[in-house]
Amino acid sequence: MVRTAPARLSLLAVSVALAVAGCSATGSRSADARHPAGTVLRVPQDFRTVQQAVDTARAGDTVLIGPGVYRESVHVTKPRVVLRGTDRNAVVFDGGVRLVNGITVTGAGSVVENLTVHGYLANGVLFTGVTDERLQQRGAGGSAYNPLDTARFPAVQGFRATRVTAYDNGLYGIYAFDAREGAIEDSYASGQADSGIYVGQCRPCDTVVRGNTMEHNAVGIELTNASEGLSVLGNLVAGNRVGVTVNSNDQEALAPQHGAVIAGNVVADDNAADTPEQADGGFGIGIGIGGGTGNRVQRNLVQGNEAAGVIITDPPGHPASDNRVEGNRVTGNGADLVLAAADPGNCFSGNQPATQSPDGLEGLAGCGTGGRGTLPMGRTASVQAPPGIPFSQVTAPPAQPSLPDPTAPAVPATGLPGAVDPNAYPLPTDPGTVPKPQPQPQPH
Repeated sequence: MVRTAPARLSLLAVSVALAVAGCSATGSRSADARHPAGTVLRVPQDFRTVQQAVDTARAGDTVLIGPGVYRESVHVTKPRVVLRGTDRNAVVFDGGVRLVNGITVTGAGSVVENLTVHGYLANGVLFTGVTDERLQQRGAGGSAYNPLDTARFPAVQGFRATRVTAYDNGLYGIYAFDAREGAIEDSYASGQADSGIYVGQCRPCDTVVRGNTMEHNAVGIELTNASEGLSVLGNLVAGNRVGVTVNSNDQEALAPQHGAVIAGNVVADDNAADTPEQADGGFGIGIGIGGGTGNRVQRNLVQGNEAAGVIITDPPGHPASDNRVEGNRVTGNGADLVLAAADPGNCFSGNQPATQSPDGLEGLAGCGTGGRGTLPMGRTASVQAPPGIPFSQVTAPPAQPSLPDPTAPAVPATGLPGAVDPNAYPLPTDPGTVPKPQPQPQPH
């Protein structure tokens, strides 16, 4: 892989790349090939490029991709198309640090699974209701853009990423923006210059992020203006610069953020130097809530983060309020629990911390105590962030678990996320293992 990109990817660099990206993909957008019998279209047996197969696919078809390196940008615009690799580690989409997006999905109910995507200037996999390709090429949303018109671009309904490996991409590994009713599961992301998984601009999101591993990214998991029905469960988020962030800002629509559940995750040692530089300079933070409201942070193992374990802050214009931090094991961080928000409605109870800022935080702002006044502002430990490395130079990950039977009938992304029970995810005990949900007793 070419490893020549700078440490920080600017939006200008992406824009300059558009002319190159528009003519560099090998996939054809034409659908002149005859549709083969059945509902499975095979690459390269039936079609030379993935894009040719996708263009020919009908709603509900599966595009089954054989081993190989695919140097193309693919657009999935039809509904309920399943894009599946036969081998997660041997089916590789490679942007060559030259193409902008790897796989862009705007077709409702479509799926990307069992493949690897890396080396794109913006996103590895993008699920979005933004159908304007000019905006897609600029990342589809995020910093430096005006909030997108949600009436013009309604959220795509139904999406799923399963067993996707995304590494060394210039913005996001797996990016759900203006998308709802989805699942990002059992996937792996490393070396993203922004975040491994990003869920943004959705209300209600009705989305679950579960069983994923995030490491060596600027941010592991990022939620911005993502509200209602959003669950982040049983993920391993370790060795990034920042672990999990929950944000409200006015650079996207649908602020303020509210109503997410973050439970049963391991968020550990998010102070890695061999990572891309974080755009906002964050470093050494486990779970940070910046202006979010009504979120629940429960039964997470948060340890070894040099600045702070769990922190709640007020960004300009979006005071954080009514967030509950309960039953977590927060230990060995620079400051384990930090409240740096003015609203007295945020609360902390039943955690296992060593240090609290302000001192005695759980006594001053315990959940269910009520009636407390303004608290002194807490502080993180002082940490000097090391310089980052170019995203394209983060070490490639080891092989990841593939689908046991890639020829099994595929399931489109409809009816998601299904039953989601955060209470099934216990407090993790092993900081190096993706937590698994436990069966819950059923009522008689």
